[in-house]
Amino acid sequence: MTKHDLESRMWADACDLMEQAERMRRQFFTPGRAPTRQPAWEPPADVFEDERAVWIIVALPGVPADRIEVTVENGSVVVAGMRPMPAAARRAALRRMEIPHGRFERRVPLAPGRYEIGRREIADGCLILSLNKL
Repeated sequence: MTKHDLESRMWADACDLMEQAERMRRQFFTPGRAPTRQPAWEPPADVFEDERAVWIIVALPGVPADRIEVTVENGSVVVAGMRPMPAAARRAALRRMEIPHGRFERRVPLAPGRYEIGRREIADGCLILSLNKL
């Protein structure tokens, strides 16, 4: 292995570790943005837009629909709620935890304009929202 190959490999490994650390920080250590909010993890989200609507897809596997709140406030859609710990996990010793549980909150900024929440459904572990442009 040449010196250049070794440096490239070390750089790639370092970047992978930084990405993993950032992903864990977002999932587990992102506090609420106001002093009154509780710490929360952030689920990943995709946003699509056309001339009539904005669609937001938030990955929330294992979260019952009745534990998800959706609001539009201060130019953002806020998806918040709680992913409960599985009953078996409450009685067992923890060996590894990669799936975040507890309170979550995801704020998705919107382009300036007026919106109303249209369709809202859970499919394949994802919350799918449509926001109609007014």
